[in-house]
Amino acid sequence: MKKLFTLSIIALFAMGQNALGWGRLGHDAVAYIAECHLKPKAKKNIERFLDGRSIVYYSSWMDDWRETPAYAHTTVWHSAAVDENLYYTDEVRSPKGDCICELENAIERLKNWRTLDDSTVAVNLRYVIHLTGDMHCPGHVKFPGQKSFNVVFNGKTCSYHSMWDEGILSAAHKWQYLEFAHQLDRLSPKEIRAVSAGTPRDWFHENAVENRVIYEMAYPNQKFSKVEGKWFVNAAHPIAEKQLQRAGYRLARILNELFG
Repeated sequence: MKKLFTLSIIALFAMGQNALGWGRLGHDAVAYIAECHLKPKAKKNIERFLDGRSIVYYSSWMDDWRETPAYAHTTVWHSAAVDENLYYTDEVRSPKGDCICELENAIERLKNWRTLDDSTVAVNLRYVIHLTGDMHCPGHVKFPGQKSFNVVFNGKTCSYHSMWDEGILSAAHKWQYLEFAHQLDRLSPKEIRAVSAGTPRDWFHENAVENRVIYEMAYPNQKFSKVEGKWFVNAAHPIAEKQLQRAGYRLARILNELFG
């Protein structure tokens, strides 16, 4: 058991520098939680444009296609900045796009989905499914003056950002996405309505306020010992899991409002 845990931590810290978003495990969990809360009409309408497949099937589509010429421009869409008061505003919006403005754009287009061609609906649906997940990742908030940095574990170097994308989830539990959804999808209808209230900008502000603490949990070029690595995972995974839960319920609300 100890060996398995050590291997998980090593995998966590050895993740690649260019990871974007939750990774497949996290995105699948978010999409499945959302799917469990789709209204029948919304689910039927959505699957018309997804070749009859589940929204989980396309949860990582943006990551799968971001390196192709047609979608290379979306590579920078997976995170966003906040101002000194931790709000996303038009002033901090990236001219090349970011996860908030592009999510808002996709939602706005889909308000008129009945007038759009099928391919336009399909690609914007995939944007909504993925970007709603990405905007909830703690490492996807760009704070003023906060620069990216690396950490070191067992002689291996990785970006601190990449640790939050999936390694923490994999190191904390040996679950697949169905098990994450089973454990996290436990709020009452009243609690779900409260969590789902607001706008993507409200949710991103909440992410920035609550999860800025992750930059107090590690420092640039920190060399984690085995004990420090275990402490980090124990402290970090509840933060990540709370964000998965929120993202799932909020994605369901967006999709129900658009297609239900």
